[in-house]
Amino acid sequence: MELVLASNNKHKLNEISNIISNVCVLKSLSDIGCSVDIPETQPTIEGNAIQKARFIYDRFKMNCLADDTGLEIETLDGAPGVISARFAGVGCSFSDNMRKVLMLMEGKTNREAAFRTIFCLIIDGKEYLFEGRVDGIILEQERGENGFGYDPIFQPVGYDKTFAEMSLELKNTFSHRARACMKLVEFLGSTNK
Repeated sequence: MELVLASNNKHKLNEISNIISNVCVLKSLSDIGCSVDIPETQPTIEGNAIQKARFIYDRFKMNCLADDTGLEIETLDGAPGVISARFAGVGCSFSDNMRKVLMLMEGKTNREAAFRTIFCLIIDGKEYLFEGRVDGIILEQERGENGFGYDPIFQPVGYDKTFAEMSLELKNTFSHRARACMKLVEFLGSTNK
């Protein structure tokens, strides 16, 4: 089975491909000649995942997968949440977003946070949702060179390393995206029998 990933993020494509390659082939937007920005205008992570998947399915009539991920920080009332990718403003970088979080977290003792990913899979017009979540804490400074997004400041529960200090192989065994992917793989495996 082939699926189109509704994202231009090469890190995300690589991460997801590594996990689901045994059940399907994941194509990029460039593979199907899509160069437009996919809208993300919904007020929830679930809504954005659905919106992105429907955008690709409606225009290309191809089975597709879309995700949206948010970092939810307890003491910031769940922020950055649905606007995690643009928390520091339109056109901001990963570093800009991290700096804003670290600034807002200065002096905070409650550093609990969670990464949450929602996948929306559309196969033959039917939609399916899968969720993955990892709890952790926000560190006071960046650590590590791997990963992307908020990985250098997020340390998952049970580990003494940030996501950015872990190998992709280790991260892909339990990250929020990996957990959603594993549910997806299980579902695709059961439908391919």
